[in-house]
Amino acid sequence: MNASPLCALATVWPTGRAHINHMYFARSGAFDVVWISDPDSRHSLNLKENPSAAVTIFDSHQTWGRPDRGIQLFGSAGTVSGAAAQEAERAYSARFPYDPSQGDAYPIYRFRPREVKLFYEAILGAGTLVTARVTRDGLTWARTEVFA
Repeated sequence: MNASPLCALATVWPTGRAHINHMYFARSGAFDVVWISDPDSRHSLNLKENPSAAVTIFDSHQTWGRPDRGIQLFGSAGTVSGAAAQEAERAYSARFPYDPSQGDAYPIYRFRPREVKLFYEAILGAGTLVTARVTRDGLTWARTEVFA
């Protein structure tokens, strides 16, 4: 998940229309994704109405025809407060020059996945996707798909 400082976040408009946003993120814990954002941005407003979201992370410097890798995460997101916000702020500040004590700091958001889909051709083989459910104890295999 640290292959790139950017990820893509997919959210849903109140009308059901899809929306996608790219953003700087940090990982918190095993699979949580955290970021800061303007609460009036389209993706933030979407999450306020519907927390369903998906995130994809990949190295954008990969070369066509060579083994690729990336991860897709499916779950829910929203702002956090209290101890969860402090943990998220620590993770974000460790990766980027962010000081949450600034008066004009944006709120922090956390995405919690319920499912992950891993694409890592060098290890899993060409066109192979492994999907796992996220549990309290870690990952539980759900299925393997091969498209090669």
